[in-house]
Amino acid sequence: MTRQFPFDKTVEVAQACLCLHAQRAARVLARHFDEVFRPLDLTNGQFSLLMALNRRQAPTVGELAPFLAMDRTTLTALIKPLERRGLLEVAADAHDRRKRRVRLTASGHALLERAYPLWCEAHAALEQQFCDAATLRALLQQVVDRAQTRDGATARSSG
Repeated sequence: MTRQFPFDKTVEVAQACLCLHAQRAARVLARHFDEVFRPLDLTNGQFSLLMALNRRQAPTVGELAPFLAMDRTTLTALIKPLERRGLLEVAADAHDRRKRRVRLTASGHALLERAYPLWCEAHAALEQQFCDAATLRALLQQVVDRAQTRDGATARSSG
């Protein structure tokens, strides 16, 4: 007879696991914003990327990846369809041809102008549902900050 892993341990993990709770919440929020941006043929991840590109100087892929908490391969896959749609451009850095800079096009700016009011309305509705959204944001940011500090220290010590 095969020994089965105790079900009470499954219940324990389901109730306590921070990763599971964060993943479930992230999926719910992602689906919510995907639906909000559907009329613009935009996903929540694409919206976040376009917003991250809205700055004075075009960032490099290497600068964008940690900001979006993505690896470069995943980020490149996110960039490609937006580039094909003419919403952003990727070009070699003027000082270091190995680096690629990503910038919004006029069409990308125009889409952000249409997407932002949708985000504002949907986000305000979510904020009203939470008694303390600012605290939730701060706690989630702590997770990201600590991971980036740890990962940065690891990268520095191994390089």
